[in-house]
Amino acid sequence: MGKRLLVVDDSRVSRIIIRNKIAALCPEWAIFEAATGNEAVEMAAQIEPDYITMDVTMPGINGYDAAEQLHKLLPAAKITMLTANIQESSRERAAQLGVRFLAKPVTESVIEEAVHFFRDGV
Repeated sequence: MGKRLLVVDDSRVSRIIIRNKIAALCPEWAIFEAATGNEAVEMAAQIEPDYITMDVTMPGINGYDAAEQLHKLLPAAKITMLTANIQESSRERAAQLGVRFLAKPVTESVIEEAVHFFRDGV
């Protein structure tokens, strides 16, 4: 059975880019999208994704707060923060939450690194 990925970003363009790049690498995965952290938490309760890509700065709850809620809801889900917010404090917060931190822009190599983390935990 294919894995389920939830792409969370308030930018529709970013969601499309992430979706298309991951779909090309992992065509067997079911890919879902959410535009806000609140929407991600609600959707995750229903679809129970295996993997989640999360932006940081979004309307409503931010990506870190959403990731914290998602960890409680789905402790086995692997989360990668894909964000342009690259300050050291952002990296530290991701580390505290136990999520992978990758900087935007969303390039082929960034997506490959996210997929590698999802598949292998590295």
